Amino acid sequence: MTLDDACESASTDPRLRAGAAYDGEPGSIADARRFATGFLTRAGTLHGFPVSRETIDTTRLVVSELVTNACKYAPGPCVLDLELSEQVLEITVWDANPRLPITRAAEPGRVGQHGLEIVLSLCEGFDVRRDPVGKRIKVRIAVTPAGD
Repeated sequence: MTLDDACESASTDPRLRAGAAYDGEPGSIADARRFATGFLTRAGTLHGFPVSRETIDTTRLVVSELVTNACKYAPGPCVLDLELSEQVLEITVWDANPRLPITRAAEPGRVGQHGLEIVLSLCEGFDVRRDPVGKRIKVRIAVTPAGD
């Protein structure tokens, strides 16, 4: 459930930003997907940053995986930040657990624990950093403009 919807940036900045905080309850993952979809939709209709359906679908999957991991491995609140330029969407998820995620080699026979593997395959960049409290995972997705 959203605790705090943040505002998009001023129009003088060539990037759009938005963020939301979630309580880590089961509905947080679906709420985060809806938030990201709404942000990208508004980026096109209100701000002239139309993005393709493919970019929206990729974003929904990546946000879902990252917020799922935050809810599963770091019980408590998590924060989702989105920053959009014409070419790149940066997705950042903060959670309270300082333990860094473990990237595993692809194992088709493994049941579960493929979320980070999926995220890495869809993103152009991946960065994880410890904060004084918890950690931040930031990924970058190439933005395909609508109509391309």
